[in-house]
Amino acid sequence: MSDQPGSGGEAAGVRGFWERLGLPGLVDVHTHFMPDRVLRKVWAYFDALGPLTGGVEWPITYRQEEDERAALLREFGVRAFTAMLYPHKPGMAQWLNSWAADFARRTPDCLHTSTLFPEPGVHAYVREAVEAGARVFKAHVQVGAYDPADALLDPAWGLLAEAGVPVVIHCGSGPAPGKHTGPEPVARVLARHPRLRLVVAHMGMPEYEDFLGLAERYGEVRLDTTMAFTDFSERFAPFPPRALPRLAALGDRILLGSDFPNIPYPYAHQLHALERLGLGDAWLRAVCHDNGARLFGV
Repeated sequence: MSDQPGSGGEAAGVRGFWERLGLPGLVDVHTHFMPDRVLRKVWAYFDALGPLTGGVEWPITYRQEEDERAALLREFGVRAFTAMLYPHKPGMAQWLNSWAADFARRTPDCLHTSTLFPEPGVHAYVREAVEAGARVFKAHVQVGAYDPADALLDPAWGLLAEAGVPVVIHCGSGPAPGKHTGPEPVARVLARHPRLRLVVAHMGMPEYEDFLGLAERYGEVRLDTTMAFTDFSERFAPFPPRALPRLAALGDRILLGSDFPNIPYPYAHQLHALERLGLGDAWLRAVCHDNGARLFGV
């Protein structure tokens, strides 16, 4: 059956992938739901992204309305997903957290997601979100243009480490480097908070090996697969084949992420890109479901 977006066989193709592995479905730790006017701005950014990726166009594949996107993930068999949202300036995070808490209440299969920004009061609103049931946080170093080791964030990182709440952090320098992207600022955070459950988004693209090194050093560091290994990303940020044994060895701390809906290809392509790495069915089962299910108690 076809797995092209919008085709009758798209959901069947995705379900066929995890059914073959004997899984009950997928756990996707990197999907985006956010207030509509914010999401429209994000899509406008990607529509104009060509120059930042060497002229490569980035069409949004799943530009449906919110309820249609959530329904499509369910059709794919995604048992749990996230509402990755993030501020680009001070004074925005609390509003986003309020929206995300409401979205989680009306979308039970979405893990209650929150975010943060280096600003006065961040510790208080992070505590408030954790006490309200937030199960995962999103930090976007590139868009927020902040140093994750900023002293303003230090108490919040400590709180999240103590609470054991994972943080999906976009800190690699892809698709375009920022002032504070790369492994060094994150290494400084982990030196202070070694128990912090950081999930490095996009496998740390393009600094894959540096971020694998942080995961090897810190037992609570994980990486998500978002867009890594796909034909799209391999064109400008190829994963080094020499690092595949390290990727295999960290199989219990690699998590499926897709970047749905903001991807320039069908959802199934991320799954097929993982399969063609040749790391085996046990690795795929762990990455596509078991690791995320264990981390979030799904």
